Amino acid sequence: MSVSLYSGKVARKLLFVQLMTFVLISAAFGLKNLEWSGSALAGGLAAWLPNAMFMLFALRHQAQTPAPGRVAWSFAIGEGLKVMITIVLLIVALGVFKAAFVPLGLTYLAVLVVQIVAPAVLNSYRN
Repeated sequence: MSVSLYSGKVARKLLFVQLMTFVLISAAFGLKNLEWSGSALAGGLAAWLPNAMFMLFALRHQAQTPAPGRVAWSFAIGEGLKVMITIVLLIVALGVFKAAFVPLGLTYLAVLVVQIVAPAVLNSYRN
């Protein structure tokens, strides 16, 4: 999620839509059993939490007036941290907590799809 392309308000709306997506999917998987619900929650958190941290990182650096070239470095560092946090969260969910792969993977992918589709939908309502 390239937060620098959006205002902070649009980025917060996108994060809220992502949060609601994985909470609702987790509740739906909860109808099958609680293990699947927890796995779906872990998959959603593995996609959503790094995005939220990246938004905070980007907005913090956007508040300052950066020197030329520093914007690219802060974006690259933020994206690198986002990828590493995602990998660690997925390893912890699958390896340590023995999460079920199907709900974890489906919820993770659903949150990523929302990340791609939601900005277009939010911008269409804004115009």
